Amino acid sequence: MQAAGIHHVELILLLLLALVAVLAVIAKKVRIAYPIVLMMGGLLLSLVPHVPRISLNPNVFVLVILPPLIFSAAFRTSWRDFRENLFTIVMLAFGLVGFTIYGVALTSRWLLPGFDWKQGLVLGSVVAATDAIAATATAKRLGLPRRIVDILEAESLVNDGSGLVALKFTLAMLVTGVTPSIPAGILNLLYVVFAAVAIGLAVGLVIHIFQRHIHEAPIEITISLLTPYISYLAAESIGCSGVLATIACGLYLGRRSSDYFSLRARMEASAVWNTLDFILNGIVFLLLGLQLPLIRAGIETLSAHEVMLDGVWFSLIVIVLRLLWVYPGVWISRQIYRLLWHKEPEPFSRRSIFLIGWAGMRGVLALAAASSLPERLHDGAPFSNRNLIIFLTFCVIFATLVMQGLSLPPIMRALGLAGAAASQQERQWARRQMIVAALKALENLREQGRVEDAEIYDELDRYYRRQLVLLEDAPAPEREQSEHELLKRRQIAQQLRDIERSVALRLRAENQIHDEVLRHLERELDLLDARFGASQWGWE
Repeated sequence: MQAAGIHHVELILLLLLALVAVLAVIAKKVRIAYPIVLMMGGLLLSLVPHVPRISLNPNVFVLVILPPLIFSAAFRTSWRDFRENLFTIVMLAFGLVGFTIYGVALTSRWLLPGFDWKQGLVLGSVVAATDAIAATATAKRLGLPRRIVDILEAESLVNDGSGLVALKFTLAMLVTGVTPSIPAGILNLLYVVFAAVAIGLAVGLVIHIFQRHIHEAPIEITISLLTPYISYLAAESIGCSGVLATIACGLYLGRRSSDYFSLRARMEASAVWNTLDFILNGIVFLLLGLQLPLIRAGIETLSAHEVMLDGVWFSLIVIVLRLLWVYPGVWISRQIYRLLWHKEPEPFSRRSIFLIGWAGMRGVLALAAASSLPERLHDGAPFSNRNLIIFLTFCVIFATLVMQGLSLPPIMRALGLAGAAASQQERQWARRQMIVAALKALENLREQGRVEDAEIYDELDRYYRRQLVLLEDAPAPEREQSEHELLKRRQIAQQLRDIERSVALRLRAENQIHDEVLRHLERELDLLDARFGASQWGWE
């Protein structure tokens, strides 16, 4: 096919993918979370003359991009930590969303000329949901305590659903002019939430049962790619939240993935989903930056100085509202925990609470929600201040994602919250339990085995005990000797695997083996490299 015959859209998509890859490499070099670099790259690119203007279609984002991103994040969320921090997550994902909506509605009436109560509620609903991708990307790299990372991730998941539900309510009030009664609103909200969770769990159960009878990795992975769309569309078809349904489905299947995924599917699905996450997130954050000319064109009739000042003040208000909520919100969640579970919850330090409040970044979901606002109301009148709402949303995204995101690493270091190794300690503890159990089983097998197999059992026993010495607080000389022996063994084994790899490559070059045979042999060697690499015990 000639280049001239390639469709314009395909060229743009290829360019976006190339830019995502290049900017991600730059982000890694400069040690900044890649969503921030991608958005800044998009902003700079949008200022270049004659660059194609690519609008962010909210329908494409909500129906095509959002379901797999939410499902993937929910699938990897720890149900144990989600359950332990449930009340804190609820206070952030529902309490803070409501507080932000009403706080924005109150302040926008005197900050933004021409805004009434209903428009303020819509504006608050648009910017209420957070996007924790940039925050957690930075936090994981710096070693933020796992508990804070889990809370930020879970909050961003659940408030995606609660924010969109709130937007439906407030937008309906503005468009139709009808304000529902409090009981009707509560009943509708309960239906939207609980029906969505029920749909998500039902879809997850059906997929779980179906997957257990399939043992072909490509089919298993294909079904996993279809699952978020099934749960999302099933919920939306009955008028409840597709986002919450997808979250519930992802949490359920993520908890049970070891039961139904085959070995090969577990290994390959991780690579598929990691790549899909990176591509989708990369494209949406790059597109986020590219929206500046389109947003700027929508407010050309307004004074540039005034709208910029409004954007700065409004961004500060959104940031302050979150900081005002997190401290009493954490206290209330602790009281509820004590009341229901009759025990003391694990406390949060003031520094941790501040960091949770500071990491409330907005992302592309907010801009997609703002862009989805109708241009006219139910009676045909124009939606006044629609373009201003989109501009203010972009300002909040820039302030929270870029400005707060760049400030997060130094703040984490200043608060002394970087470099925590709780997850590493938990892995070491789990390894000890696994090795102790393996040694006990090995002893039982030795008693039941044949005498001529004693040498095999002795070798395995020595191997496991060397690993156990490295994981326990053994005397320094004994530990150093074990580390030296293990390191030497790994070096020799690596050299031997390199020889095996070179022989396989030579055989393929001489046309003595098929390429598929080479790939199979390389995979075996790669798995051994990963299994016995130095990072297994936390070494770099």
